[in-house]
Amino acid sequence: MVKVFLVDDHSVFRSGVRAELSGQVDIVGDAGTVAEAIAGIDAARPDVVLLDVHMPDGGGLAVLRGVSSDPVFLALSVSDAAEDVISLIRAGARGYVTKNISGTELAEAITRVHSGDAYFSPRLAGFVLDAFAGGEIVEDEPEEPQKIEDPVVDALTRRELEVLRLLARGYTYREIGQELFISVKTVETHASNILRKTQQSNRHALTRWAHSRDLD
Repeated sequence: MVKVFLVDDHSVFRSGVRAELSGQVDIVGDAGTVAEAIAGIDAARPDVVLLDVHMPDGGGLAVLRGVSSDPVFLALSVSDAAEDVISLIRAGARGYVTKNISGTELAEAITRVHSGDAYFSPRLAGFVLDAFAGGEIVEDEPEEPQKIEDPVVDALTRRELEVLRLLARGYTYREIGQELFISVKTVETHASNILRKTQQSNRHALTRWAHSRDLD
C-alpha cells in the first residue's frame, strides 16, 4: 500500500481526506505548518506527499524545497490558478489536483504519481502543456508585470483572492465556505473587505472587475 503524508493547514480537511482514503492508501502522517511538514516528511519517509499550495511561511513550495528525503509530491489545492500550477510543477511536483476531487479519483492520482506518471485535474493539464511545450519551459511574461502594476490586486490578501475568484465564478457564500473550509460569516467578511478595497458597489460589479483582470 502506498505510504502517504498529508500537508494542509486545515485540520478538518485533513480529517476528511483521511476518511476518504481509508483502506486505499496508508496515511503515515500529516501536518498543518511548513515546519511540521518538513520534519514529519523527513521522519516518516512517505512514498507520496499530498501538498497544499497556500499556507503561511512559504506554503507548498517551501515544503517541497525544504525536505531532505525524496518523496513524490502531488499538489492538492483549492486554487486552480495557472501560476500556482506551473510554480509547483517547476519546483518538482508530479501532479496537481483541486480539492473538489472525489476520494476515488484522489486515490487514483496518488497511485499514478507513485508509479511514475504525472496526474492533473482535467482543466489544469492545458496549463502544463502550454508551459512545457516541446520539453522547454516557456516563460509567461505578462503575468508578473500585471501583478506588480495593479496596486489594488496587490492589496488583496491570499485568502481574499481565493474568495474573489470563487465569487467571480458564481459560487454562493455557502459554497465558498465549503470549498475553503471557512464559515459563511468569514466569507461575508472577506467579501466586504474585497468590495471596500476594490471600490466596487456590489457583487455584479465585482465580478466584472475580476473578469477584466483575469482573476476568475
